[in-house]
Amino acid sequence: MESGELVPRPGPSVGSRPADGRGGWRAARFLLAISFLEIVGFCGVQSNLIMYLTGHLGMATAAAAASANAWIGTEMVLPLAGALIADAGLGRYRAVLVAGVLYLLSLGMLTVSSTPRAPEPGAASSPSIAQLAFFYVALYVLAVARGFHRPCAEALGADQFAPSDGEDPSSRASRSSYFNWFHFSLSCGYSIATTGLSYVEDNVSWTVGFGACWAMMVLYLTVFLLGAPTYRAERPAGDVRFAETLRAWAARVFRRKDAAGTERLLTGVEPEDGKGKGLVAKLLPIWATSLIFTAILAQVSTLFTKQASTLDRRLGVGAGLVVPPAALQFFFSATMVTMLPIYDRLFVPLVRRVTGHHAGLTTLRRIGAGMATAGVAMAVAALVEARRLRVAREAGLVDKLDAALPMSLWWMVPQFALLGVAVVLGEIGLQEFFYDQVPDALRSVGLALCMSIFGVGNYVSGALVSATDWATRSMGESWFSDDLNRAHLDYFYWLLAGLAALEVVVFLHLANRYVYRNKDEL
Repeated sequence: MESGELVPRPGPSVGSRPADGRGGWRAARFLLAISFLEIVGFCGVQSNLIMYLTGHLGMATAAAAASANAWIGTEMVLPLAGALIADAGLGRYRAVLVAGVLYLLSLGMLTVSSTPRAPEPGAASSPSIAQLAFFYVALYVLAVARGFHRPCAEALGADQFAPSDGEDPSSRASRSSYFNWFHFSLSCGYSIATTGLSYVEDNVSWTVGFGACWAMMVLYLTVFLLGAPTYRAERPAGDVRFAETLRAWAARVFRRKDAAGTERLLTGVEPEDGKGKGLVAKLLPIWATSLIFTAILAQVSTLFTKQASTLDRRLGVGAGLVVPPAALQFFFSATMVTMLPIYDRLFVPLVRRVTGHHAGLTTLRRIGAGMATAGVAMAVAALVEARRLRVAREAGLVDKLDAALPMSLWWMVPQFALLGVAVVLGEIGLQEFFYDQVPDALRSVGLALCMSIFGVGNYVSGALVSATDWATRSMGESWFSDDLNRAHLDYFYWLLAGLAALEVVVFLHLANRYVYRNKDEL
């Protein structure tokens, strides 16, 4: 029996910690720490990937954006496979160990692949086919590592407050709080990656930057193993096996009526309740109506970053410090770092007194608020972009691709901050919702299903960009012209804002009809 994969423990829980001393916040803190270390190492690559592709590898902007979107979408969909493997028998503890080994392998390969330099400083690299193949193998091994880590580490942390039976309200409140603090740790790590590591990569060396990412994963594995004696990973009540749970879960979707008109399951398993809707049929509409929300979030590391590259990013008097374009994502994560403690420690207790709900707001209400905030963020982004285009015209810089506009980077802060608030509400709400609404044996799968929304959302974003580019190019100047001063990103942002408004209307209709798996989630 491996450490962290334990059989059910008898005896009552005390608060959010079981009687044997395992689990609870003592164990969760180790998992919060490794999540912080993981996001620093991972986002040291992900957040600045488009600059690596266009700079070090010398790719065209359109090709680099397509490549980055495809990879980001893949690394967000792969958690479904990682979660299925973990819940089918590998176990969440072992899955995190596998992720750590793959992280060390992939980031080591990326560090090696970044060592060939251009002959002159600032010149684009011209890698051979073999070097490109080595790079992409390393990049997609990194995505596989993420596929094991993200759903399993997060679910393992939530498991510390999710006993199979005898769950009390304090455990549910602690688990809800855990999701908030989980994202707080991610936001802190994201801030470091998008500011410190992106600066090192752009101004010192990609090799040093990727090497620092590798070092983060060494710490990741060390801290995870140090916490192993404290973890509790219980099996579902009644020792339900994965295959049996999956069969029963799927059986609730496929129903037929017999000759007497009585509803039966095609698999022969009787439903747990008398309702005709299966659990999957209930979750998929929520999944589908969240895609525009996730497509909006995809703009942070793509169009927002390219947009920021045209602004005056100097800090201080004179030349000062020039902020890398990816570093503006700091304001996105800084908002989450600021808002999460406020939400968890002030907002939730205050609203709890009014609603009586353990988390203040139900998960669906929280998600809906996040979607609405994302729509407002895109409207603000459209207004800022319209001003940027006006400044470019007035300054006579429309056809000067490398010239920085006389417009400060601070103009973009509101759109990053609003999307940070949207994540605090919507993304965390989605993760808690999908974790809570699946059977105990499928917790990792539930989180992976949630993460797949963000992967597919990147594909949706890419499809919208491609379709809009084709449609507008056929009528004249593309909204995504290589010269951003001739483009119309503001029109695209307004399109996303309109789609977000429509999404909120549909989501509210579905949310009002949704019946929670847990009766106290009202």
